[in-house]
Amino acid sequence: MDIRSIQAAQKYAAARPATEPTAGTSEMGEAFAGLAHDFASTLAESEDVAMQSMTDEADPHTLVQALAQAELAVETAVTVRDKVVEAYQEILRMPI
Repeated sequence: MDIRSIQAAQKYAAARPATEPTAGTSEMGEAFAGLAHDFASTLAESEDVAMQSMTDEADPHTLVQALAQAELAVETAVTVRDKVVEAYQEILRMPI
């Protein structure tokens, strides 16, 4: 057996399969988890401010700001969801 074929076989065996996740994938997952946590905390903060305003502990200006932030967060989440669904549908339309 030729030495080059042995080296090629060794390199082929050592190569990472195409289906194996890359090292940076966990960082992206952590980033998405952080975004989800930020979204949830924004909604929770706006809910707290709304409850405080009902008991006259918060002024109306703070309530309006909190509601605007919550509305922006929800609109952003809906836009991202729509883009993901659109990309998924595009993938389904691809010929095999």
